[in-house]
Amino acid sequence: MERKATSPQETMAGLRKMALTTNPRDLGLGSDQEFPVVYGLVVDWHIGEFTATIVAMRDGSASLYTTSTFGVIGGVGHKSVRDAAQRCVMLANNYAEDTSIVTDFPYPSPGKVNFYLLTYNGVLLHTADETQIEQGQDKHTPLFMAAQNVLTELRLVTEKR
Repeated sequence: MERKATSPQETMAGLRKMALTTNPRDLGLGSDQEFPVVYGLVVDWHIGEFTATIVAMRDGSASLYTTSTFGVIGGVGHKSVRDAAQRCVMLANNYAEDTSIVTDFPYPSPGKVNFYLLTYNGVLLHTADETQIEQGQDKHTPLFMAAQNVLTELRLVTEKR
């Protein structure tokens, strides 16, 4: 039986879903002093007609997934990426109180940014207005900027290749 080839978009959507649905215990993760509530962060926002997703994890792994054909997977092999990802996840621990638990993980509506906080007890969601984020009027702006820093570090290491 011939297996159907998976498109890049399907692959990236599958990796995003895996990040959102994998149980932290299956990764050997538990709460500690550095990461008391949140072990990972998934941030989705629109770039033109596509959606970009930054995934940052407490171990320093970080990836960019898109709904187009472009993505960057891994990043953990580069200190600058590891440091940016870990700082981002540490910061995300400060935002867990004003979010709600979710079991579905849609992409955001146009003009919105979704922050999925991966916690040891489930996934939390905060949706923000992109304009308010950009203008620094949403309290999640520092978290968005930390995710943007992860993106910058991923971009810089891929440009060196």
